[in-house]
Amino acid sequence: MSSPVPRPRAPRLISPAKADATTPPPLEGDWAAHDRRLDAVQRYRLPSGTGPEDVVVDLEGRLVTGGDDGRIWRWPERRTESPVEPQMLADTGGRPLGIEIDPRDGSLIVCDAYRGLLRVDEDGAVTPLADTAGGTPILFCNNASVARDGTVYFTDSSHRFPLHAWRKDLLEYRPNGRVLAWSPSGAVEVVATGLYFPNGVALTPDEDALLVCETSSHRLVRVTLATGSVEPLADLPAYPDNMSSVGDGTYWIALASPRVPIVERLLPHPAVRRIAALLPTALQPKPIRYGLVALVDGDGTVLRTLHGPSGSYHMVTGVRQHAGSLWLGSLTERDVARVSLL
Repeated sequence: MSSPVPRPRAPRLISPAKADATTPPPLEGDWAAHDRRLDAVQRYRLPSGTGPEDVVVDLEGRLVTGGDDGRIWRWPERRTESPVEPQMLADTGGRPLGIEIDPRDGSLIVCDAYRGLLRVDEDGAVTPLADTAGGTPILFCNNASVARDGTVYFTDSSHRFPLHAWRKDLLEYRPNGRVLAWSPSGAVEVVATGLYFPNGVALTPDEDALLVCETSSHRLVRVTLATGSVEPLADLPAYPDNMSSVGDGTYWIALASPRVPIVERLLPHPAVRRIAALLPTALQPKPIRYGLVALVDGDGTVLRTLHGPSGSYHMVTGVRQHAGSLWLGSLTERDVARVSLL
């Protein structure tokens, strides 16, 4: 087992920006809860740890996820209706979040919140790829998308607050995040800066741009790779987390919670938010227990939504389509979840 890496210290005080108050839109129209299948998911439990934040299916058809104890788990290729036990593939010693597949060799590209960008091979060997970019540490490596040539585009969600202090970054409401690119040569470049908690990321089919989820501003944006310019595509009624490409120009977005009204009412009041950030977590604004994922096209137009209003599987942070199923991850649940798309 790997020894746990030190967790970076977070600033005690936030420096909140003042912004106009906004109002969360209702889940109506294209976002209406007509399909509630997320209230009846099939669960695949982690043997240890919790929070399978992201999910991926590898080139052999095996389900892979990582937990808050640093371990990466892999299920056998042939899953049955009765979930079987996974095998531990690796232990990063950190906190694996986004997991992707390198199409060239099938190895895993892992965004570890505390170690940076990693590669995990078929035998579980862990190789660090990047922990700095632009002369500064990668403090909050979060989600990635891998190009056909092996270039990895990934998000560094905050240069101020690590994973365990993510609530502080959202309350601060400043553009503390960036998008980075690791090339097979080993070089790491800064693609775009000034983003509001950039989280999920996915390449467009022609690989000339990225779609990026900004969690704190609840936006989907497009980042042009040639220029690094950022174009807003959609203002979402929930906080987006990871996203994944279906492969046909559409994308699934995991939405961790509908937008929280009190958070948006406090935007014009930085002093109040500064105090709120000092309160115990139990007294701070909380995500709403509600399961939600959405399928969008390359312009951010909503094509389909799946809901779980009861919150029986909630804080959905990872989503992946494979062979007629949708696989879900969560920052807080102990299980990976599956629903049929048929």
